[in-house]
This record gives sequence, structure tokens and C-alpha cells, in this order.
Amino acid sequence: MKFIGFKDYVKEILKTAEYKKDIKIDCVVAIAHVLPGCMTQGINFENARDNLIDAIELWITIGLREGEDFPVINGKKLVTCIEQLEQTISSVSYA
Repeated sequence: MKFIGFKDYVKEILKTAEYKKDIKIDCVVAIAHVLPGCMTQGINFENARDNLIDAIELWITIGLREGEDFPVINGKKLVTCIEQLEQTISSVSYA
């Protein structure tokens, strides 16, 4: 498992996103299945993708505030202060 930063984590989530054209309400629905409840819509694909980026960033931000553990996406995990501290401690050799 590799630890990555916020921006790269959002990119990994976008790789798993699903987009569906909803003919009934004439919009594109964007869903990030790896983040429960994270979905949005837009008037076209580009608008739906931009809105999904905002939704993903908000989902992560709230999770960080609440101390949530984030899912591993495509073998990559969002690095937080705790992971950075653990990596630093484990890389220090004591003589």
C-alpha cells in the first residue's frame, strides 16, 4: 500500500467514478461508489465531474475533521499526520 496526498487521492477516486446520463431529468449523475453517499449531478459530463470533485473534497474534509479512517483506493491510502508520524518513527534507526 502506498500513501499519497490529498490531490492524488482525489484523482484516484475519480478513476473509480461512474457517470450516468439521466434522460428523465436531463442531467449527468456522477457517483463515487468508494465513498458512501458521495454523488452529484451536472448538466453535462464536464459539469458533473467538476461537481464530483467538489463533493469528494468535501467528503474527505469532513472525514478528516471527524477523524474517519479512509478507504484504500487502487492500492493507495490518503496520508494523514498519523501516517506521516508513524513513517518517520519507523524510518529512524537507533544506534
